Amino acid sequence: MSQKLIILFDLDGTLIHTAPDLMYAHNHVMEKYGYKKKELTEIKKLAGRGAKLMLSKSIHDVAELSGKVNKSNNVIEEMAKDFINFYSKNILIESSLVTGALEFLTWCKNNSIRMAVCTNKQEHLSIDLLKKIKIYDFFDYVAGGNTFKHNKPDPRHLTDTIEIVGGKINNTIMIGDSETDSNASKAANIPFVLVENGYTEKKPNQIYHDHCVKNFLGLEKIVEKYLND
Repeated sequence: MSQKLIILFDLDGTLIHTAPDLMYAHNHVMEKYGYKKKELTEIKKLAGRGAKLMLSKSIHDVAELSGKVNKSNNVIEEMAKDFINFYSKNILIESSLVTGALEFLTWCKNNSIRMAVCTNKQEHLSIDLLKKIKIYDFFDYVAGGNTFKHNKPDPRHLTDTIEIVGGKINNTIMIGDSETDSNASKAANIPFVLVENGYTEKKPNQIYHDHCVKNFLGLEKIVEKYLND
């Protein structure tokens, strides 16, 4: 019996446009701690590596521009807690599915493709968002940033998830929107599909990928090649 194809998905910027609600939470916390708010385009460059790193990078950027001293690690931890608390209560205000995502997930399910999410967003937040936006049931497993002792770009975030869902690396592809996803895929030797206009500072030609798409429309044609291998 042939091994079924596994598709791993990043979450923020790949399956769901979460930047508006991330911006809402980010700016709530930054304002509370005396920092300037950021615009949506800036948030898209900061998202994707977890709340703590996003806030740390945001504060670092402010410090470089203003000379303001960075907050201590303890304060960053408190800010991250405040962010997660606020975001968890406002997780689906303006977030929306990426174009064609629902149709693609349905097609995958109809073709017996197993699917899992590998995201650096905390596991409970990821599951809550997937449930609220009504696509949770498509997935066999959700691996968040705190599910294992490691996360993307560490390839074990992907390989451990593949093992849990009973798949094999040579029958898996990864879909993501940033170099974090790309680097994990490359290190795991998994074909990578890059979704353009994601949450990254880099341009598509600066990110390693096997395939590049604008959204999920027509992605079936790429995946069919792996089904036939």
